Amino acid sequence: MQKRPGFLSKPMPPAPVTLRAQGQVRAGSYALQAQGAAWKFTLMHDRDEDVLIWLTRGQGRVVVNGVMRGVSMNNALFLPAGTLFAVDVPPGTQALMVRSPAGLSPRMPHEPLLLRVRDSLAQAELTGTIDAMTRELSQDRALLNEALEAHVRLIAVWLHRQLRAGAHDPPKETAGQRLVRRYAQEVVRGYQTPRSMGDYAAMLDVTPTHLTRVCRKFCGRTAADLLTDRKLHAARTALEAPKPPVQDIARSLGFSSPAYFTRFVLNHTGRTPSDLRAEQMGVRPARSR
Repeated sequence: MQKRPGFLSKPMPPAPVTLRAQGQVRAGSYALQAQGAAWKFTLMHDRDEDVLIWLTRGQGRVVVNGVMRGVSMNNALFLPAGTLFAVDVPPGTQALMVRSPAGLSPRMPHEPLLLRVRDSLAQAELTGTIDAMTRELSQDRALLNEALEAHVRLIAVWLHRQLRAGAHDPPKETAGQRLVRRYAQEVVRGYQTPRSMGDYAAMLDVTPTHLTRVCRKFCGRTAADLLTDRKLHAARTALEAPKPPVQDIARSLGFSSPAYFTRFVLNHTGRTPSDLRAEQMGVRPARSR
């Protein structure tokens, strides 16, 4: 079977209301993870873990490696570690999420997948697997990590079976999509450097205008937007913890000075890095006089 970039989809029962991390595998409600911090999913970003999102009610849009797709009930999205993505679903949408360390199962696909599964038995199989994972997490029994890893391997088998059944719905391959995908991959590799969007365009041997036009066509956002999103997501993630200092975060993301980093965050969030960190720590930000 020929490899093509895409996504995954499957149906599920009502999402559990809790998501709890034990060890390295996590499973539970997507809404709970996004609650109060929608930016964690609406901003373009990549993760160092494999992610499975399964919509059970509602619809929305996802951008994966620079290509926008519509998702709806009984669609599931598989995102291997290192995939640049963003999820935009309205309130009321229900979905489940499974997160696992990259490479936990050697059979886990290495490309994003979108599966639109209509077979009720296949839907029940994945539903049952994720339900079993949430029960394991809630009961905290002996050999918990081993049980969760076994369920992840079952999910990998399930994904391959749906690929063979023809549930995969990859986007049509075009030169523009290949360019956007290459750009997304370069952003993942280089967002912590001082490179500008123009620098990436030069690396890809295209003009900034052409790169921007192609990105806007396939995901409704400019090439600069994708890079800005990735840097902002990294900044906000780092500011959730009391350390490191703001100047160290600025340096790690390729900003020439802490002042420039502060202006960047303020322009895109309406708050300074110190204010965002204080809010996360439950401290009322001090007001300047």
